[in-house]
Amino acid sequence: MSPRFLEDISAALAEHGLIQRGGFNFGDGEETPPGPSSVLAKSVLLVGQAGAAPWPHFRRWCGQQPAELENPLDTWSREVIGQVAQEFGARAVSPSDKPWLPFQQWAMRAEGLKPSPLGILMHPEYGLWHAYRGALLFEIEIPIQEPRESIHLCDACVGKPCMKSCPVEAYSPDGFAYEACLAHVRGSNGAPCRSGGCLDRNACPYGAQYRYPAEVQAFHMASFARPKR
Repeated sequence: MSPRFLEDISAALAEHGLIQRGGFNFGDGEETPPGPSSVLAKSVLLVGQAGAAPWPHFRRWCGQQPAELENPLDTWSREVIGQVAQEFGARAVSPSDKPWLPFQQWAMRAEGLKPSPLGILMHPEYGLWHAYRGALLFEIEIPIQEPRESIHLCDACVGKPCMKSCPVEAYSPDGFAYEACLAHVRGSNGAPCRSGGCLDRNACPYGAQYRYPAEVQAFHMASFARPKR
């Protein structure tokens, strides 16, 4: 393994606006998915984004694809992360792969994060404006540092504006009211959500400099509201 192994991976990801999102070595006896040669993986490195950095790269890629392509962001993510995986001897996996892999648990372990009231992991710098696009599974241990303990910003947020901005109160201590949210977004009163994104998410005061532009939020909301095939 090159002394610059992780730095070289970062450089390859940066060409697509992506970043490393932490990782860890699996413990002895821990149940793990297979790596690139079907041997059980010994480590995982998460891949994702901060803010909307991948958006220009993704949009350029979209311009070369069929207009009717389903789930283009997942397809793009698989393609570019798969290329990096091949270059560095890893297996690329996605949060939308079936059977589901424990991405949420991996992310909390890799970066020491906790969920916000909206379910999105709260990052001490990025707030709610980040995402995990995939992961690299290695059949070797990688020289990754344990995450430093950080303050969970939601614990310090007294007003919880993220729980008070949705017109249909889709988020509550009881969980996410999926059907109510979907009906509102698709309905005549859902235009602000369709054009500018989730009102609860946008009400969060943290990580504002990483907030997705309205175009990006509208893309994600359209994907959420689209009838499932």
